[in-house]
Amino acid sequence: MSRKRVAILISGRGSNMAALIAAAKAADYPAEIALVLSNVPGAGGLAAAAAEGIATATVDHKLYGRDREAFERAVQAELETHAIEIVCLAGFMRILTPWLVSRWQDRMINIHPALLPAYKGLDTHERALADGAARHGATVHFVVPEMDAGPIILQGEVPVLPGDTTETLGKRVLEVEHRIYPEALRMIATEYRLS
Repeated sequence: MSRKRVAILISGRGSNMAALIAAAKAADYPAEIALVLSNVPGAGGLAAAAAEGIATATVDHKLYGRDREAFERAVQAELETHAIEIVCLAGFMRILTPWLVSRWQDRMINIHPALLPAYKGLDTHERALADGAARHGATVHFVVPEMDAGPIILQGEVPVLPGDTTETLGKRVLEVEHRIYPEALRMIATEYRLS
């Protein structure tokens, strides 16, 4: 079986990265994690990926000042060096420009801690609680130039319970993220393998 080569882009500890790495250890999983790249030198997820024998790279966005495209060209060069076929954003805290997104159309996915199209952007758990939402969850979607607006691949939901705090709700949503992100990547990698 030919497995798709996947890069995970992170900015922090990479809990969703860890879920993807764990899933890719299965012999029948259609993707391999070939690279973990961070825009933050020393991000916790880099050491975790290296400990799993996965290639890592850092492209420090601060070195590029306000030139977002120059930063993205450096990221793209790393992706090409590692022959990457699918990109997974996992807590990657940079808004990408159309320059990079267009190069990965239908091959770049992201996980968002809300049931899109509700609660795009940040502070999703706080906003869901403030609105008295009955349900909340996570969404895996294709990345498009507009933030959190790409076609939905998979969603998972949790009930909002009486007495929930941002921490308790966030913990349950994170469990959903760790379940649906590997499944969404399986779907994408399988479709591309068959096409």
